[in-house]
This record gives sequence, C-alpha cells and structure tokens, in this order.
Amino acid sequence: METIDEYVVRTLPGLQPAPEAARDVDVVALRHLFAAQVQSRHLDFAARWLQGRGEGHYTIGSAGHESNAALGLLSEVSDPALLHYRSGGLYAARSAKAGRDDGVRAILQSLTSARSDPMSGGRHKVFGHPALSIVPQTSTISSHLPRAVGLGLGLGFARRLGRHTAWPEDAVVLCSFGDASVNHSTAVGALNAAAYLTHRGLACPVLFVCEDNRIGISTASPEGWPGAMLEGLPGIEYRAADGDDPVGLLRQTQDALDAVRSSRSPGVLHLSTVRFLGHAGSDAEVAYRTRKRIEADYDRDPIVATARALVDAGGITGAEALEAYESTRRGVMAQAEDIIGEPRLDSRAAVVAPLALPRFDSVPEREVEGSRRTLAQAINATLGELLEDHPETLLFGEDVAVKGGVYGVTRGLRKRFGGQRVFDTLLDEQTILGTALGTALAGFVPIPEIQYLAYLHNAEDQLRGEAASLGFFSAGQYRNGMVVRIAGLAYQRGFGGHFHNDNSVAVLRDIPGLVLAVPSHPADAPGLLRACHRLAREGRVCVYLEPIARYHSRDLHEDGDGLWTAPPSEDAVIAPGEVGVHGDGRDLVILTFGNGTFMSRRAAEELRRRGVEATVVDLRWLAPLPEEQVVDACRGFDRVLVVDETRHSGGVGEGVVSALVAARHPGRIARVASADSFIPLGPASDQVLLGEDEIVRAALGLMA
Repeated sequence: METIDEYVVRTLPGLQPAPEAARDVDVVALRHLFAAQVQSRHLDFAARWLQGRGEGHYTIGSAGHESNAALGLLSEVSDPALLHYRSGGLYAARSAKAGRDDGVRAILQSLTSARSDPMSGGRHKVFGHPALSIVPQTSTISSHLPRAVGLGLGLGFARRLGRHTAWPEDAVVLCSFGDASVNHSTAVGALNAAAYLTHRGLACPVLFVCEDNRIGISTASPEGWPGAMLEGLPGIEYRAADGDDPVGLLRQTQDALDAVRSSRSPGVLHLSTVRFLGHAGSDAEVAYRTRKRIEADYDRDPIVATARALVDAGGITGAEALEAYESTRRGVMAQAEDIIGEPRLDSRAAVVAPLALPRFDSVPEREVEGSRRTLAQAINATLGELLEDHPETLLFGEDVAVKGGVYGVTRGLRKRFGGQRVFDTLLDEQTILGTALGTALAGFVPIPEIQYLAYLHNAEDQLRGEAASLGFFSAGQYRNGMVVRIAGLAYQRGFGGHFHNDNSVAVLRDIPGLVLAVPSHPADAPGLLRACHRLAREGRVCVYLEPIARYHSRDLHEDGDGLWTAPPSEDAVIAPGEVGVHGDGRDLVILTFGNGTFMSRRAAEELRRRGVEATVVDLRWLAPLPEEQVVDACRGFDRVLVVDETRHSGGVGEGVVSALVAARHPGRIARVASADSFIPLGPASDQVLLGEDEIVRAALGLMA
C-alpha cells in the first residue's frame, strides 16, 4: 500500500494550474499555510523515526489535520489557545507568526522528553508555549473544554470589573477537540455551559474548533452526527470549513474569529479533516479500515490541497512545492538527529519539582471582640475577609449567592460584594470546576463550592487531569490556583443518606500536588482557609473539605458548654503540615481529623473518667499528609490510636499507620475506621459509621 508520504511526493510535481482557476486569492497567506502544514507533517514522520531509534516516546500525530494551521495563521499570537493533540499545524503556524525559529526544535524536545523542552521540561509531549499563549493540555477526552469556557467567562469578568489579565481585552479563546470527543459528557457539559452563558447575555469569547476526521481511534462517527450536534447549540454561531479547500478554509476561519472577537460570544468552527498514519504509531489501521478507504482519504490531503491552490494562483509550481516539502523534511530530520542525546530528567526531585509546595510559617491567632462563632460562621467571616482584602477573589457554586448556601455558610456575601464576585452557577460540577480553571488563568483567585462531596466524583478529573497537572506539565510556567470548598463527610442526622453523607476522600489524596485541608473546629477554620487562599494566590490547587455535621455544632461535652465555638480571630494562618494538639495526657495519643476530632475529644473525656489520660492530635492537612509531624506527635507514646472516619479500605488511616511503621515507631498502633460501605439513610448509618464507643473500646484495648 502506498504511504501518504509517497502519495505527496508523487503528486506534487504533477500539479498544474486549472484552466479556470481563481487568481484573486491571498497567495502570501497560502504560502504561510503551506509552510506550517508541511512542517507539522514532517514532525509526525520524525516522531516515528525517533521512536524507532528508541529516542522518541510519543507518536500521536497531526497528519491529515494540518488545515488547523489556518487558526494559528489568522488568530492573534496573544489569543489563549487550548489545543487538541492533533493541532500541530496550528502550533507551527503560530510559532512562525510570532517570529520564533525554535518551533521545530521545541516539538522535538517534547517528543524526546528532553529536559530542555521549553514547555513541560521533559515531562510530557504537549502543545504549549508561554510566548505563544498556548496553554498545555494533555486532554484526549475534551477535559479542557470546561477550562476554555471558564477562561472566556473570566475574560468577560475582567473586562466588566476593570481588571488587567495576561490577555488583551479583545482576546479570543481557541479550543480545539476531536469529533469523537463531542460525545463525551465533559464536552457536552462545556458546550451547554457556553450556550447557557450566551442565553444569559454573559460574555464568553471562545471559538470551539471541532477537528472532525470522522473516526475515534477505530470507531467511526455516524455520518452527520457531529455537525448536527454542534449546529444545534442554541445561541452559538456555527460555521463549517473543509480542510481540503484552503481558500474557503481561510475565509471561514477569519469570519469565525472576527465574529467571536466582536460579539464576545462563543462560536463553533466545524473543520472537516482526515486522519493519516492511524491513531498512533502502535495502531494497525488496516485492522478496522480497508486499504481502499485509507487511500481514498489521500485525495483530501490538506497539504496537496494547499499546494494545488498555490499552483492555481500562480504562486508556486508543482516542482517548487515538492522542493519546499523535501527541504522541510531535510531541516526537520537534521534537527531530529541533533536532538538525540539531549539530557533528560534524571532524578525524582527533578521530576516532581513543580509539585513542591512553598514553605511559610504559621501566624498565631489574635482574638478580637465579638460573639463566639460556629464552624459555619467562622468560615463565612473568613470568606468575607478574603473577598474584602483580595479583589481578585471570586466565590461561586450551586446556591451559594442568593440563598447563601444550603447550610447558610455563604449567607450575606452576595449582598455585600455583588453578583459579579459572588454568583450562582448552573448545576454541573464539571462546569463549576472548569469556571475555576479558566478564571484562574484570567488572573482571578476562584473559590468554587461543590455542594456535596458525593457530587465531586462525576467531575473529579477536572482536578486530577486539568487543575493539578497544569503546573506539572508546564514546569510551573502556567498555574491555576484555586480553593475548592466542598461540604462533605458524614454524621448528618435525619438527612441525606449516601449523597449527603459521603466519606470517600481517597481520590483527593491521590492527586499529586493537590492540597487537602479539613477544618474540624471553628478556631482552626480561619487559619486553614487563609493558608489555602495564600497557596492559591501562588498558583496551588487546594481543597477545603468542610465537615457538614459540625457546621452548626456549639457544644462538645454537654449542652451549653460552648466548646465547639470560637471567638473571632484575625490574621491566623495554619501552615501546611501543622497539626493541632488537644490535651496533654501521656497514656495514649489519638490521631484523627474532621468529625473524628469531635468524637475523639469526647472519647478522651470518657477515657479520663476511666483513668486513661489521652492526647488528641488533629491532622488538619490530609494531602500532603503531614508524616513528619505525625511521627513527632507520637514520639514518647507507647500507644497510638488512629481514628479514621473514612472507609477502612482506601481511608486516610492507612497512610497514617504506614508513616508510623516506616518511621519504626516503637509503640503499639491500632486503627479504627468506618465500614467499607455506602452510607444508608436514617439510623442504619450508625451501623457502618465509626462511633465514639468504638473509639473508647479500641483505646481501652490498647491499654490492656
């Protein structure tokens, strides 16, 4: 079977001007388009050559999609772009437009995991570069679309609030993706959110570019389906362009960009492409497509189409087109050979460097005049303080504005700071987190709320695959700092069941670089929240997990003791890793967090009545787990009890016990946790959730 490379080499020199060819075309634009397309194609060939030499590590290419170079050619270099993994032509065109001569080398460095890769520093093959306004994405399932919507919304917010961003006021967000990804819930949700914003009259200047090659890996898209879906989006202007019609492509692309730029509303460009070289280097395309169908697509090659348009316009001959093609091949391959041997990341510390947290000291609490506060009231007051002191802070989520939150935690903040800084979102967690991802890129510090922990799980990849990974895959050059507030954990009485009593936090502890704080007492809540906000201002992704059952608690041991309230405080900051210590008993140390702190302090009082003096240590920070501080807190204790309100398997306690064992703690260690079960409705929940009586029994067992 003839290869696409052989087809191009055979076809180009035979191109002749059509008898009735149009001559009134932009030859200069076609020349730039052709150059970028050819460069992208030969980089795909080089990727496979490097892999064959054992030097390259990525072969998903852009061959057949090079018509997307029109977007790089016609958009502004300052337009932020979040790209599909087949948008190589766009990258090449924008690099050339920016006057950079390192575009080829940058991609080769990325392909070979070279430490000198200007975007990821050798961590992944991505299309990205700060000088080109291309935000690196590793998305294969459209997980970057919510971020694009959020960035468009953020640009609109900045314009209305008079805030400066890294992007021009008239910037257009480019977001490219594949036709198969149109069916993914993430893409559907993001496109719906863009239409929703348009319906509400809110600015969201995003140009969604569907690069439609009619196949997802091996599964064909139903004829006409991507177009029908995209064309039906309410309020979003739809345009279609053929990748093998370069003149029409340039016109439609320019019109689409102009429309979004002037209207500040989203648009769709449905770009018809083909796919050459299979899905990736390991893909045997002949296993699911006939040779006849594969070769039929050669006639739609965008490179040949652009060369033909140039020949028709008298801008080049077929022989000159071939020479340009081969000259680019020689240049790319020379650099591919030269790139071999460039140093790679060679230590664990070097790889994880972008994930390292900044160090800062805690600030002691300073009490001020005022009534004692519950946990909910302490969080509300601190949110108000952060919104007051940091004008770039936004607070949003389901029901947080007008209603003030399901539990009243955000009550009064919209009235105080206005609907542009405290606002309600549609009911879609992917969109909520995408809004945070995008507004963070626009220079804001978002504090999104996920209404219940159980609702996070349908959107957790926005944290894992997008938020936490951005700094890693950009070597710290791009950040999207945020504080995600989540109402969660169990022990609500008379309400909820599984969806409102969720004790599953394993996914949050499994995301590299994510910071997870759990305030248990109103005295600690402000300091933890201020620390998270400070980390977010430095670009870190934080989750602030609020125990619902403790929101309105006031008493600890008996009615009216007020021990689960705290006076107002100012300035306090609890640095990551700092644990809270309650009591000074030396018989036993109890390590816990969240609702476990409440139960353990009550259990400690019961133990005291039985002659056992215990100290309770509140972990406060669950990710990164404060292992060093845990070991220090347990030093000198012969008995350690780990009290974990999450599940026995995959719970927090496993990590705590492992840290103690690894540090060779000499004393006895025991752990109690909730059952490996979903949480049922009503009193049955008591059968699976850890209780105070279990804590007391386990402690007495340790003392025996």
